[in-house]
Amino acid sequence: MNFCPGELDAGHAKHYVPNGMESDLTLEATDSVAPSRGRPRQFCADAALAAALTVFWSRGYEGASMAELCEAMGITKPSLYACFGNKEALFTKALDLYERDKLAYVQRALEAPTAKGVAERFLYGALALQTGNGDPRGCMGVISAVACANFADSIREDVAARRASSDRAIAERFARAKAEGDLPDGMTPEALAAYMSTVMQGLSVQAGAGMDAAGLTQLVETTLALWPGR
Repeated sequence: MNFCPGELDAGHAKHYVPNGMESDLTLEATDSVAPSRGRPRQFCADAALAAALTVFWSRGYEGASMAELCEAMGITKPSLYACFGNKEALFTKALDLYERDKLAYVQRALEAPTAKGVAERFLYGALALQTGNGDPRGCMGVISAVACANFADSIREDVAARRASSDRAIAERFARAKAEGDLPDGMTPEALAAYMSTVMQGLSVQAGAGMDAAGLTQLVETTLALWPGR
């Protein structure tokens, strides 16, 4: 586990560290902000980033203040800048963590043997994320996409590129399904990918609005019951 120097108050927030995640946020003690006296205290960069992710996920980029981020991460503002860069850089790293830790089901979904199997893994993966304990409701990707008009150009472009990459991967998988005869005539891979993306976004919006697990499960089951193809 890598560490970044700074101040830590364990009572500030509940931190978690994703299993198997290795941080690339290495900062030598000699580069840290020097404390007023005594030996520098250290904080876990992975735990601090995970706490920042929770704040961004709950509040959005604009809604997450630096004071709130520092409070949740248990560090001072100088330590945040020294270890993570500015707020934009921290948000980008939080998106990276979200994709690695929370969207791990995506690759497994794309490897399903049928188009319906792809949809099933996607939808149940999203359902598990929305009904699990401890995480904010809603999709951070959807929250970012909706609010990105107010972001800096670099963030807006990054969010758009991530979404385009995801949409392209899904469309390519459905194009293979089409070539294998797994989709009915008249159904284009692009349209089906857009449909599934819309359902996924709707699921996250409903979860964020307070729909319970039973209601979300019914949405997933209904979508799969109406799915074109085997």
